[in-house]
Amino acid sequence: MKLVSVEEMRAIEKESNERGWSYEQMMEQAGLGLAEVVHSFYGYLDRLNALGLVGPGNNGGDTLVALAALAEAGWQVRAYLARPRPEDDPLLERVRQAGGLVAGAAEDPAFSLLDEWLKDAGVLLDGVLGTGIALPLKQEAAGLLKHVKESPFCPPVVAVDCPSGVDCESGAAAEEALSAEVTVCMAAVKRGLLRFPAYRLCGEFQVVDIGLPDDLPAWKALQCEVLDDETVRAMLPERATDGHKGTFGTLTIVGGSLNYSGAVLLAAGAAGKSGVGLVQAAVPAPLHAALAAADLNPTWVLLPHQLGAISGEAANVLFKAMDRTTALLVGPGFGLEDCSLDFIRRLLEGKPSLRSRGKLGFVTSAVDALPEQPAEKPLPKMVVDADGLNLLAKVADWHTHLPAMSVLTPHPGEMAALTGLSVGDIQADRIATAARFSKEWGHVVVLKGAFTVVAAPDGRIRVVPVASDALAHAGTGDVLAGLIGSLLAQGMPEFDAASAGAWLHAQAGLAAATRLGHPAAVQASDLLDSIAEVLAWVWN
Repeated sequence: MKLVSVEEMRAIEKESNERGWSYEQMMEQAGLGLAEVVHSFYGYLDRLNALGLVGPGNNGGDTLVALAALAEAGWQVRAYLARPRPEDDPLLERVRQAGGLVAGAAEDPAFSLLDEWLKDAGVLLDGVLGTGIALPLKQEAAGLLKHVKESPFCPPVVAVDCPSGVDCESGAAAEEALSAEVTVCMAAVKRGLLRFPAYRLCGEFQVVDIGLPDDLPAWKALQCEVLDDETVRAMLPERATDGHKGTFGTLTIVGGSLNYSGAVLLAAGAAGKSGVGLVQAAVPAPLHAALAAADLNPTWVLLPHQLGAISGEAANVLFKAMDRTTALLVGPGFGLEDCSLDFIRRLLEGKPSLRSRGKLGFVTSAVDALPEQPAEKPLPKMVVDADGLNLLAKVADWHTHLPAMSVLTPHPGEMAALTGLSVGDIQADRIATAARFSKEWGHVVVLKGAFTVVAAPDGRIRVVPVASDALAHAGTGDVLAGLIGSLLAQGMPEFDAASAGAWLHAQAGLAAATRLGHPAAVQASDLLDSIAEVLAWVWN
């Protein structure tokens, strides 16, 4: 599903019209697609009765085309005009010829007829206003929408392209706007619908084809899309039935400290649940016994530490343990100790230190001899998460030292540390922020939060159309990092691994909330049980 601004969509439609696929043809395709969605969602009703609120613009035209098509499919249909349309309007005549009834607010000042029609309707098509509105609404439209919204007889609402009264650029919404069960977007989702408060009014998104030519330059130039199950299904790697653990890659996770010991378990659990052949967890030595007892699946690398935090000397050990590593995840549960910053610097340099101050698991001990001139060791594909990002921000020109196309997974606070922007500025335009810095840094940026944004350096953008407080719990970011690391280790391209991981993570949160009965009850570990459920749904 493409994600477009209002201006982009207007330019696309204009170019299409100029190239021979007219506005009238686009409207016909849009209306027929709308009718198909309505019938697929509500065709089970005992009484197939559709009421359309018809505005003067394109959304009103789409609604009339849909009503006529539904009538031909056996529905009883009624068109209620928010404003008068020409009596010889061919779309009105088409509804009448199909057996539909037409009336208008101009002849129904007390909305008494509208109330009768609302009582009989099984579904309401909201085609009053479109993408070009200005807030606040004019009294005529506001009064109609307010009456319907407050009616005890209002049936389920299907919004035509967008809920009437929503600013499709900013996401602002009039208080009179109707809340939809389904929003049927024409050709593409408008950006403002993935912002608050508009998102709360949209329900489930469906996108219908309006017949745009495949070679339309303005359409082909779009680089922003909304992730859905079909897109993710096409990305995921095939599973070879004759494969072995080496076939599906090795993810090495470096993380953990005494204060945040569970983060590695969450990341490792997510990685294991999402198909990687082997998870190798590299942790401060004092954590090993407890973590190994809690999860029998990973293998372990014990790292030197200072008071339970990964120390600089750990880079030596890690380099020796990564011969089979196909992806590296750094950061879950790290903490912000200076010794861990030293580790990050040495890791990025790709050079083990000449002398180590301690053996595994100890702060001080005999000195280990190392080669006089250690060679640089290239790092595998890499994901950096959590405090790994906060530590990166303290390293000069950090982005030049990471492997090409590394995946960075900041929440807005971590993004602020990396960029120097305020959280407010970042949240004001998440898509633009992620796109800008992905290009500047040369890495994939996963800007977490409601409507997680995944940006690639070449300008491609993918947005996860999910906002749920089920994910507003400590540790859920570790699960996401483990998912992305797993997919990366299995050989997926970086942008695809980040995109699919972010989408699967969001769906796992929703599934956990459904299973537990309320999003407030979801803990990060609950997502692990949902990953297999979501993957089964997508793969099958």
